[in-house]
Amino acid sequence: MKKELLMGTALVSTLGAASVAEAVTATMSGNHQTGIEFDSPTGGTDTNAQSNDNNFSVSLSETTDGGMTISSSFKLMDENGSAGDLDAGFTLAFTDGSKLDVINAGNASGSHAVSIPGSAGAEGVATTSTNSASTGLDVGASSTVLGVEYHTASDFLADGLKMSFSASTDSGAAATATYRVDSHFALGATYVTDLGDSAVTIGAGISEAEGSTSGTQATNDNSNFHVGLSAVTGDLTVAVGFADGSQAGVNRIGADEAEYEMTKAGVKYVSGDLTFNVGLATGDSKDNSVGSSGGSDDSLDTTSASISYAVASGVTAILGYTSVEASDEGSSTDDGSAWYIGANMAF
Repeated sequence: MKKELLMGTALVSTLGAASVAEAVTATMSGNHQTGIEFDSPTGGTDTNAQSNDNNFSVSLSETTDGGMTISSSFKLMDENGSAGDLDAGFTLAFTDGSKLDVINAGNASGSHAVSIPGSAGAEGVATTSTNSASTGLDVGASSTVLGVEYHTASDFLADGLKMSFSASTDSGAAATATYRVDSHFALGATYVTDLGDSAVTIGAGISEAEGSTSGTQATNDNSNFHVGLSAVTGDLTVAVGFADGSQAGVNRIGADEAEYEMTKAGVKYVSGDLTFNVGLATGDSKDNSVGSSGGSDDSLDTTSASISYAVASGVTAILGYTSVEASDEGSSTDDGSAWYIGANMAF
């Protein structure tokens, strides 16, 4: 009888502890997108392949008696075996509407990059590994996991203005032949206003990072400046963005460095269950080994479009197309086009 009482007490204690641990609110979300890509590179062999994009995320949050919300999230592995995002930190949301991200917080410049419409499909033409051109507005916005990012409340200093600041520091690991980021700071801002019948969003950011290697040091450390504008009028969205940056430790050789310029523009139109996307992007870069200069430009120009159809709640059929023109060190290479047909199921 004594054993049974001891076992019962242990069980109650365990369940009590579990009920405390499970007080945090947990929600799940994700998507499963699968389809077929038809790749037609110029001067190469046409290929067909299945393309998958699977995500499963768990979000955790709880509110203190003082009204502050503590939250975190993580992404699990997908069915293809690639690792999910398992290194997320915490977000502290304060009663005044401001937030603080701690541990692997990210970069305030990239946080305010305006979303530019483009194909919703998963198609693309692979460029040669030595082509460093990019069409991402946040290229060069680098940080370390030992950082924080502070987000102001909405209507900061002016109606419609929201800003953030981020900083991170050295991990303390010894430098190697591969360039690594030691520290960074960044500022970003988003301004939202109405202009007639249109909702206008302006986003901008600036980021600076310093790094090191055990060999020759980079001539230009990682940096980024971008500005973008998006206008939504009813079912029509028009957006454009520009970025300029430099980055070390890019692409093939860990010691490479490159300077970038890129411009993006896109249009999205929603008509009932149909969504039409068109996007244009052009990027130029000049890459060299660390400490050297000269060379010819790399370039990457893409044109993309897609039609998405909402088949049912959470289920979307997608038909996408992308055309690519690229050059490496001034020589044309890896031009081509690709089609995609598939579907996305989100929950």
